[in-house]
Amino acid sequence: MLSAENESQRLEVLNQYQILDTPPEAVFDGLAQLAANFCETPIALITLVDAEREWFKSKIGVTTSEVARNISFGNYTILESQILIIPDTLQDERFATNPLVTSNNGFRFYAGVPLITSDGFALGTLCVVDFAVRNLNLKEQVALENLARQIIIHLELHRQKIIDDNSIRFNLIFTKNPNPMWIFDENSLRFLDVNEAAIVHYGYSREEFLQMRITDIIFSQYVPITSEYCDQKDCSFDFSEQLQHRQKDGNIIDVEIASHPIDYANHKAQLVNIKDVTEHKRIERSLQESEARFRAIFEAIPVPLIISRVADGLILYANQELIQTFQFSPIDLINHKHLLDLYQNLGDFRTLLEVLNKHGYIRNYELELKRADGTYFWAIASLQYLNFNNEAAILTVLYDINDRKNIETKLQEKNEFLRLIFENIPLMIALINPNGKLQWVNQEWENVLGWKFQDFQNADVLEVLYPNPEYRQHVINFIQSAQRNWGDFRVRLRDGHLLDTSWTNVNLPNGQIIGIGQDITERKQSELAIIAQAEREQLMRTVAQRIRQSLNLQDILNATVEEVRDLLKVERVVVYQFNREMIGTIMAESVEPGWTVSLGVEIHDTCFQEGAGVEYYQGRKRAIANIYQAGLTECHIELLERFDVKANLVVPILLEVNSQNPGSRIWGLLIAHQCSRFREWEENQLDLLDQVTVQLAIAIQQSSIFEQAQTELIQRQKIEVKLRSALAEKEVLLKEVHHRVKNNLQIVSSLLQLQSHTIKDPEVIKVLRESQNRIESISLIHKNLYTSTNIGQIDVGEYIHNLAASLLISYQIIPGRITLETDIDSVSLNVDQAIACGLVINELISNALKHAFPNQQAGTIHITLRNLNKSIEMTIQDNGIGLPDNLDWRNTGSLGLSLVYDLVTEQLEGEITLERDRGTVFKIQFTQLTLD
Repeated sequence: MLSAENESQRLEVLNQYQILDTPPEAVFDGLAQLAANFCETPIALITLVDAEREWFKSKIGVTTSEVARNISFGNYTILESQILIIPDTLQDERFATNPLVTSNNGFRFYAGVPLITSDGFALGTLCVVDFAVRNLNLKEQVALENLARQIIIHLELHRQKIIDDNSIRFNLIFTKNPNPMWIFDENSLRFLDVNEAAIVHYGYSREEFLQMRITDIIFSQYVPITSEYCDQKDCSFDFSEQLQHRQKDGNIIDVEIASHPIDYANHKAQLVNIKDVTEHKRIERSLQESEARFRAIFEAIPVPLIISRVADGLILYANQELIQTFQFSPIDLINHKHLLDLYQNLGDFRTLLEVLNKHGYIRNYELELKRADGTYFWAIASLQYLNFNNEAAILTVLYDINDRKNIETKLQEKNEFLRLIFENIPLMIALINPNGKLQWVNQEWENVLGWKFQDFQNADVLEVLYPNPEYRQHVINFIQSAQRNWGDFRVRLRDGHLLDTSWTNVNLPNGQIIGIGQDITERKQSELAIIAQAEREQLMRTVAQRIRQSLNLQDILNATVEEVRDLLKVERVVVYQFNREMIGTIMAESVEPGWTVSLGVEIHDTCFQEGAGVEYYQGRKRAIANIYQAGLTECHIELLERFDVKANLVVPILLEVNSQNPGSRIWGLLIAHQCSRFREWEENQLDLLDQVTVQLAIAIQQSSIFEQAQTELIQRQKIEVKLRSALAEKEVLLKEVHHRVKNNLQIVSSLLQLQSHTIKDPEVIKVLRESQNRIESISLIHKNLYTSTNIGQIDVGEYIHNLAASLLISYQIIPGRITLETDIDSVSLNVDQAIACGLVINELISNALKHAFPNQQAGTIHITLRNLNKSIEMTIQDNGIGLPDNLDWRNTGSLGLSLVYDLVTEQLEGEITLERDRGTVFKIQFTQLTLD
C-alpha cells in the first residue's frame, strides 16, 4: 500500500482535527454539491485518508461511507501536490484491475485535489468521478482547486474550535481547583499564572504573584531540588515530596507538590499542584514527643523488640527480652550489631524490606533467626516504619515459634509425602466442602480437565463441570448416595469439549467429600467400537439372512435401508440405481415422517453426466459433513437441497463384470441423508455402508443370476417339452423297429424250424438248431428292448434268465437234471454289448448242454455277472466232464468257440480265460460302455 514518507506525522495531524466518523455537515455537503454541479459529474466526494481506509466526510452520488485504502483513488491523490486527473481509468495501469473500475458501473474518470494543510500535510481529497471517459477543462480544474481551499479553511476552523474548547476546559479546571495551583517558567522560575486557591492560601494577589519567582516562596534548601528537576531533559516530577513554603504573612506551611511540564503562552513551563500537609506534620511531631513515653512501655513488653536505622540497619534500641532471646550482651549489641546480623537467610531480610517499602508495615512474617552462639530458631516478625530520634527507623517485634515450627515441619513433611502421592497417582482427586465449594485438587485433575483450581474460587464447580441442570442433579444424587462404587459421567472441559470420566466418592466425618476420578475415554471408545462392531455385524447378518431367505431384490433393498437408517439415526436412507444414460431412480427408501419422500423419483442429475460421478466409478466413498463446505457443484447442491439434505454419506454399489474380465461396474449408490442438521461422521459409519454395499452387490448379482436362471429354465422347459415330444416319437419308432426286427428274426427262426423238418441228416438238423438258437438269443434282446420302459437299456439279469430257460427247452433237457444258477448284479448294457453277451452265453451254455453232461448225467451251470468299477466280469461255469486237455479251444474248428472268442476280443474288446480244474470255467472281462 502506498504511503507518504511522513505518514506517521500526517496521521497524527489528521487525528488532531477530530473529524473522522463525524456526522455530515451542511457546509461540506454544499461544497461537494458545487463540485459535482460545476464539473457536471454524477459523483463528488470530500474524503479523509487514515491508516486503513478512505472515509467520505461528504458524498454526492454514492451511498457507501468508505473504501479500503489499498483500492482507493485518494491513496494516490494525497501523494500529489496538485490536482490528479485520470481521463480513462482502464488505460492507467494503476487502476485497470481495481474493483472500483472493473465492477458494474465502474469508475472510468477521476479527478482529485489533495486537501493540504498549511503545515504541508495532505489529509484527504476533493474529487469528482464519472462512469464515462472524459476530462476537465482548465476552468473546471481551477474551480475544483478553489473549492479544495475552501474545504481546508473550514477544516482549520473546525480544528481551532476544538483548541478553544480544550482551552476553556483547562481554564475551568485550573481556576476552580480547590488545591493551590501555579504555572512557572522553567528557565526564569517566574510565575506565569496562579489559581484562586493559591491566592487565598498564600495571601498574595495575582499581580504580586506575577511579579515574583518561586524561590520567593520555597525555602532556600529546597531550591536546589527544584533546579535539579528542571535541568533534566524531561522536567516532570510526579512525586509526593514534602517541602516547606512561606506564606505572605510569614507563616511556614508543609506541602506536598506534583509538577508536570506544559506549553503555556509560548513558554516552556511547569504546572504545579500543591497540597497543604501542615496539620499532618503537626500530628507527626506530636507522635515523636510521645515516643519517650512509650519507650518505658517497650521495656516492659515480654516480647523481643528492636529498633534499627533505615539507612544502614544499625540497631538503635533493643529491649531486654530481645537481648535474652538472642543471648547478646548490651555492650556488644548497641552500636556494634546490625539488623541483618540477626537473620539466618539474607534473602528474608531483602524480602522484608521490599514488602515494607511497598506497604509501610509487615504483619506476622515467619522467618529463621540466628542467636549469638550460632544456633537458629523460628520466629514471627512484625515490622513498621517509625521516626526514632529524628531518624527513619524500623520497629521489629518478634515472637519465638521454634517449638511450634518443629511440629509444623513434621506435619509438613507428612503433608508433602501425601502431596507427592496425590500429585503422582494417575487419578483425579478433588476435595469439596459440605457446601459444595472446591477446596483442593491435584495436578492430575487440572491436567485432565484443563481447569485450574483458581478458576473455582468464586464459581460452583459442579455447575461449571455439569452445565445441564438435570444431569447435574443426577451427579449430586450420586455424590450424596455415599456408595463406594464407580459411576460414569461426561464432564465439560475448559475448551468446551465433553470428556468421559468415571468417579467414586469418599465421605469424610467432617462432611467433606473426596472425589476420585479417571479418564475413561479409551474405555468408552473401545465400548463404542465394540457396540458399533456388534451393530455392524448384526446389520450384516440381517442383510445376509435376508439375502438367503429371499431372492426378491426389492424385499432385500427395503429391509436394508430400514436397518441402516435405524443404526445410523439419520432421517433418510435410499438406494439409488443408474441406467445407461446415468439417469437415476430411487429404488428403495426409508425416511423419517415429515421429510420429503423420494421413493420412485427419477432424477436427472446432469452432474454425473458431466463427469462428476467418475470418482464413484472408481469406488470412492464420501462423507460430507456440510454440503455447503464440501466443494460440491451448484447443480449437486441444488439437487440435495431439493430433498432437504444438509449432510450425507455416499457409497457406490459396484458389481463384478465377470470372472474372465476382472473389474467392476457401477450399479448405483447407497446414501444416508442427515436432513435436520450438519453432522460430523465417524469413519466406521462410512465403512459400515461400504460393507453393506458388498452384501447388496451380492444380492443384486444373486437376483440377476436368479432372473437369468428363471429365464433359462423357462427356455429349457420349452426345449424339454419339444425334446420329450421328439423322444416319444423316437421311442415309438424304435420300439416299432425292434418289434419288427424281433418278428423278422422269429420268422427266420420259424423257417429254420420248418426246414429242419424236411431234412433227415442229423448233422444238418443240429446246425439248423444251433443257428435257430443264435437267432432266438438276438430276437430275445429286441423283444426286451421294445417292451422296456427305457428303450436304450437292457436288464441283463432278466435277459440271461429268459435266454437260459429257452436253451434248456430247445435242447429238451429233462427238468431237474441240469440246474441253472445265476448271480447277477444290477447291470445295464447297451444294445451292441447286450447282443454280443447274449451270443456268448448262448454258445457257452449250448456247448455245456451238448458236451459237459454225457449219458444223461446231472449237473449245474452257474452264470455270474459282476460290476467291477468301470468294467464287467462275466463267468459261465459248469461242473461237467470239462474240455479235453489237448484241446486248443481258440483254434478249434468249432464254430461256437470261435464265435465266442471273436465276440469277446473284437465286439466287446475284452479278455477271456479258461479254467479246467473243476469242470469248465470261462471268465470274460470287458469295459462297460456309456449307454446311448
